[in-house]
Amino acid sequence: MSPQLSIDSPTPAAEIAARTAALRDLMVESGVDFCVIMQHVDLFYFTGSVQKATLVITPERDPLYFVQRSVERARMETPLPVIEVKNDKQVASLLKEKGILKGKGGMELDVVPVAVFQRFASITGFDNFTDISGLIKALRIVKTPFEIEQVRKSGAICDAVFASAPTVIREGVREVDVEAALISVGRRSGHQGFLRMRGFNQEMMNLYVTSGYTGTIASAGDVPVSGIGMSAAIAQGSSTERVERGIPVLVDYGGGYNGYITDETRSYVVGRLDETFLKPYEVAREIIEDTEVFAKEGVNCTDIYARAYEKVRRAGLEAHFMGFGAGQVSFIGHGLGLEINELPVITARHSMILKEGVVFACEPKFVFPAKGVVGIEVDFITRKGRLERVSKTPIDLVAL
Repeated sequence: MSPQLSIDSPTPAAEIAARTAALRDLMVESGVDFCVIMQHVDLFYFTGSVQKATLVITPERDPLYFVQRSVERARMETPLPVIEVKNDKQVASLLKEKGILKGKGGMELDVVPVAVFQRFASITGFDNFTDISGLIKALRIVKTPFEIEQVRKSGAICDAVFASAPTVIREGVREVDVEAALISVGRRSGHQGFLRMRGFNQEMMNLYVTSGYTGTIASAGDVPVSGIGMSAAIAQGSSTERVERGIPVLVDYGGGYNGYITDETRSYVVGRLDETFLKPYEVAREIIEDTEVFAKEGVNCTDIYARAYEKVRRAGLEAHFMGFGAGQVSFIGHGLGLEINELPVITARHSMILKEGVVFACEPKFVFPAKGVVGIEVDFITRKGRLERVSKTPIDLVAL
């Protein structure tokens, strides 16, 4: 008898059905006759399972979930019927047999490699595909109560890590040693082990510890603070540099539970904070507190950014806001979900109205070349008349 797989918080069948129905509606509106879904995150969203598989959705018939490996595990995880196949050619044969390969197909062309697309087109003899990544991203913006529950559990892992940070940060300790200790706390608290970020060459660690100049070095990533890492091969993350008295230590942690990601930052300091960082920290705090009061369902993300930037302008800190020089980024917040870079993006130019159930991070940070960085990042759940905090950890600067 095969062992039973114990799955914590499996995706309910009703949840899968509702997501599929919503995608079908968008397909009809967009003139897409069938969708071929291959990317792991999207497969998980529509099946509740991540295996070597291909999911095909049409407006009329039940989803076709073709699994090569592991069929046994897929059957334990998904409420959908699993169709066992040996290879892609068998998938192509079954799609032809069912008369699905006609009209306009949809595929996640933002992430599917060209070689994979070309092989699929070759074995099916069908290449009339349009990009459906926008449809999928639009569906995933608003989180259901089930998803919000997963986000909250992810946020609780962040709380455990931040609660432990004061016990390991001290003068002279290496950034990477602080990271190692806190990563252990997160894993023991239920962290899934890694984060997902959509896009080519997009990589993200679970935890960034930066102190002093290491946080001021820009990277290829579209982030305000990336750290210098351990080598040029992984040019981000914590380093072997040591914590200095009076210089802020940023702990930027990505929680992860059942696929759902949270992303929060707190600032710590050994001794008295250097005055370079006093006003920037207070401005960051004002931005977070104002956003929590101002933003809610019906508010435009551009207005959130404008209010934050006005505070930065009044303080005369524009040159250091969200990076410095060529390292500055144009956003102050981003959506969260199964990937760390979901919609909305909170900038001056990306107009998007918040809806109930949207989860986003707000991360005002300030970078001072050769000196260090200071800032805060807080995750919010959008409600009708308010924002709801995801984590419980206070945003206060912690002096050690």
